[in-house]
Amino acid sequence: MWSYELEKGKVIQPGTLLLAEPFMFDENFRRTVVLICNYNKLEGVVGLILNKPIDLRLTDVIDDFPPFKAKMYLGGPVGTDTLQFLHAMGEDIEGTVKLNDHLYWGGNFEQLRSMIHAGQVRETDVKFFLGYAGWAFEQLHQELRDNSWIVSRATHRHVFSSDDLNLWKSVMKEMGGIYETMAGYPESPILN
Repeated sequence: MWSYELEKGKVIQPGTLLLAEPFMFDENFRRTVVLICNYNKLEGVVGLILNKPIDLRLTDVIDDFPPFKAKMYLGGPVGTDTLQFLHAMGEDIEGTVKLNDHLYWGGNFEQLRSMIHAGQVRETDVKFFLGYAGWAFEQLHQELRDNSWIVSRATHRHVFSSDDLNLWKSVMKEMGGIYETMAGYPESPILN
């Protein structure tokens, strides 16, 4: 049986994935895959939900944005009036935060806009989010102890997956063992 005992030795840092436990009832996070972007005792924890696409484009939320077909996502229930982005363009964008190899968070948005306008950015190299997921440092650790989250390592492929509906299940299967079994659990325990 899965429990916090399987998670407690795992390192959480920017670039880590949190997967919702299979029966999480919170609609904000049910079957989500959250990428940790900031992990700091003083500032808390910031993450972006990778698998909640929304029916908006950048041109719907930003005036005079060049045509660009990249999907937008609901990054979390906090600050839904803010725009976040992940990208694979490295430090070509000033002020970016490296999360792991080939994966970066934020940076100079006006520079990104210019690069998009110049055709230097592919839609598969950037992902946009409205809002984010946020926790106080100890709050997240309590949720881990309460068996709410499963910890995994993020890859570029996970973050820029085009299969949003199956991302949670795919990452769980890749982890193998009990996690692979959990990937097959129904969303509601009464359906088991």
